[in-house]
Amino acid sequence: MAFYLDRSPQLMELALSPIKSPFFAALLTTAALLLSACASHTPATVLTSSSANAQVSNALVPFSSEEGAARLGRSGEKVNFALLVNQFEAQYNGAFCGPTSAAIVLNTVNSRSASLPRDHTRLRKEDVQYMAVGADPIVPRFTQDSVIEKGPKTRAQVLGEPTGIGGKKTTDFGYQLRQFDAMLRANGLVTQVVVVGDALSEHAIRADLIDSLTRGGQYVIVNYRRADVGQKGGGHISPLGVYDATSDSILVLDVNPAVAGWVWMPVATLVKGMRTFDTVENRGYVVVHAQ
Repeated sequence: MAFYLDRSPQLMELALSPIKSPFFAALLTTAALLLSACASHTPATVLTSSSANAQVSNALVPFSSEEGAARLGRSGEKVNFALLVNQFEAQYNGAFCGPTSAAIVLNTVNSRSASLPRDHTRLRKEDVQYMAVGADPIVPRFTQDSVIEKGPKTRAQVLGEPTGIGGKKTTDFGYQLRQFDAMLRANGLVTQVVVVGDALSEHAIRADLIDSLTRGGQYVIVNYRRADVGQKGGGHISPLGVYDATSDSILVLDVNPAVAGWVWMPVATLVKGMRTFDTVENRGYVVVHAQ
């Protein structure tokens, strides 16, 4: 099943400029509230934390584990992570990992904006029967359903209605990377899409991901193939949380808890999962820039 696709402009090897901003991020884990001061991020952190010399294993580490909590505690800048987690939700439809990821980031970027939409599709007639005339109980926010309306695919196409690809009628469940990026932009986001082709080095991808995760107002959503990262399933889309230099791993905020929970994934493994073919080109990631 195709869930995402995208073109990627060729990435140049990145040298990150020092960022010195103290931040605090709080997160409720299984039984404890973890609060840690965010450390400054420097180019040395990025350049010395490659898969070759970091204390890294190929294992996926559950966020709910003791080691998972430790990685969050020692990771660098977490200002984006705290804001993102505040808007997190799980997908309710098996084909909606893309719309769910989009809704999370859109609500994070727009937060309490007065222009947030109200999705009335889930409001029942009996829900308002005892309310004053004109009362609206719907909380303003983007939803998994509403974001689809402005994208390049209809809801029916997302759920398998045959569509034309390469001159042929075929089912195209979910979103390919380029389709997903088009949906984000149609909903008002500024994005940069990166296709992880064979010519794009792991080093360049790592540097770009870390840079984006440590800059205020930038969010990363990845498109990878589960089977290639050690999970069961096909194509998937989810936002990224934070980077841990010691283990050279990134926290994937998986939006499908029925398949996998949040997990720390080695960067090399994530790159392997993105460097997979999906319908017309490889998978990859989208960087969202808050205006």
